[in-house]
Amino acid sequence: MNIVSSNNLHEMAKICKDLNELIVNKYSQDTPGLISLIDAQRNLKSISFASYYIKKEREGTYEELSNVLARKGCTINNLYSSNLVGVISHSFLSSFINLKELTIYQYDDYKSEKIQEFQQYLAISKFPGLQSLKIGGVSCFKELAMLIEKTEGNLSYVYIDMSNKDAESTGMVIKAIADNCPKIEYLSTYLGPKDLIYVKPLLLHCSKLSRLRLKNLYENNNIGDELLDILTSSSPLSLNNIKLSGGWKYSINSIERFFESYRGRKLLEFGIKDNIHEDNFTIEHIKIIRKYINEGVIGHTNL
Repeated sequence: MNIVSSNNLHEMAKICKDLNELIVNKYSQDTPGLISLIDAQRNLKSISFASYYIKKEREGTYEELSNVLARKGCTINNLYSSNLVGVISHSFLSSFINLKELTIYQYDDYKSEKIQEFQQYLAISKFPGLQSLKIGGVSCFKELAMLIEKTEGNLSYVYIDMSNKDAESTGMVIKAIADNCPKIEYLSTYLGPKDLIYVKPLLLHCSKLSRLRLKNLYENNNIGDELLDILTSSSPLSLNNIKLSGGWKYSINSIERFFESYRGRKLLEFGIKDNIHEDNFTIEHIKIIRKYINEGVIGHTNL
């Protein structure tokens, strides 16, 4: 595999000053040449750190990267990073005043105080023009809700993925979207038993919502029928792609009511099962779903 040296990057910085997009793979520590290349750009719009797992012994070697990102905050509108949470200081986020797309994936295990530092900067950052938000591996529902509340109605895509069973405040994100995101089209997040009160306002206030993914972080959270009833009574006409996962149980009656509400406005895709909780689905459940597929109410399902 070819690796660009720091000296090569220094030379590039002398002649390349109008890059719009920069993708850095396998970034592992502050590199003077890369810092100078970023610094030289006059209108850098998109920057991506597509790193793999970073060794912990290199913690604390990213100060210059954080500083140079802050200096370019006014022009950058798309940031992607993987496995930099807990390694780099995210103080630069507050400088990204024109950010439109934010993607942060973190699937490495770092000290809790490092994660807290990221959460703190996420909570105080403000991205009024944000359109797309994707977060994976970091439990930060409260901070994400605070961030969403400061957007100005342009957010259309929100994806949250994590496996932390101790996650709290999951419903705050749904409430923040219901209150502040009339243009939301895609939402993938988690739903706890106390969060049902936020689902109906979400459906009523977000008339452009077309794809909804709701996942269950909690065991013994049997709110399946209540959730389907809310979807039955309040789904906007635009909502035609729904996936529910995580062990919720559903009665035949609630499933039938839900599908009947979509008769005449086809449900393009419907997912209601995962491999871990197959026992929740009987032959009768599958028969009902197949019936509505044959009648053209459902386009595709994972059953």
